[in-house]
Amino acid sequence: MKLGIIGGSGLYALPQLAAAHRISQETPWGWPSDALVEGRLEGLPVVFLPRHGPHHSIAPAEINYRANIAALKARGCTAILSVSACGSFTPDLPPGTLAVPHQIIDRTHGRAGSFFGGGIVAHVSLADPISAELADALLEAATAVGAPAKGGGTYLAIDGPRFATRAESRLSKAEGLDIVGMTAMPEAALAREAEMAYAIAAFVTDFDSWADEAVTTAAVLEVMAANRTRSQLLLGALCARLARQPLAVPSREGWEHALDQAIVTPRNAWPAEATAHLRAIAPRFFA
Repeated sequence: MKLGIIGGSGLYALPQLAAAHRISQETPWGWPSDALVEGRLEGLPVVFLPRHGPHHSIAPAEINYRANIAALKARGCTAILSVSACGSFTPDLPPGTLAVPHQIIDRTHGRAGSFFGGGIVAHVSLADPISAELADALLEAATAVGAPAKGGGTYLAIDGPRFATRAESRLSKAEGLDIVGMTAMPEAALAREAEMAYAIAAFVTDFDSWADEAVTTAAVLEVMAANRTRSQLLLGALCARLARQPLAVPSREGWEHALDQAIVTPRNAWPAEATAHLRAIAPRFFA
């Protein structure tokens, strides 16, 4: 297998990559956030992409999510690990903890959330947006490096870039949500359309605004700096584990054949341009 790693807030490079080389990868949806860095980590082929660009100059709502996912697919990735910062709605996930959610609620607006359109319609199942096998491997890697981690729970995706009001935060806590971030959607949905496994390594930086102290950028950046080394150790342990034991196929979620029953437009009605675009993310259907 080949793992795509999308680095989020605080993770802009993977200096431990062996035989690393940069690749400019254009897609039918434009350019990704930065050049891809391809190499090997603990024997596993890896492609790294900083989600916000090398200098954190791309806001969450400005990210070209389709180009990012399509570029990783073009380089042969079969799975994606999203590394991100997040806020916590529960005392069980204090700052410095790794959260590995199983579910996502999407409250973003206006983001391009599908590769389909332009004359070809598909409805992909996203009942279980996270690859259970990849999430389990991530938790095993956390144990191996001694990183405090908790699996399960729900990630709330919001637009940002602002942090929540106290009322918003307390409502989310009352709803039983676990963590909040700004980038898991539409990443997870696009990864499923591209028939790739997807999981999130969410490093908790704060208690959001439901707690007594308000979230501040300075406090978040301080925790992010401490998480950077921890995330690099975690990725090394994860890749070593996946090199020994790749993800099982067939998967529990069926990510590897997500498009089998999803495309509703008859093949004889597929427009040439849309077909050419979709070839980049689903060549077994559109080649």
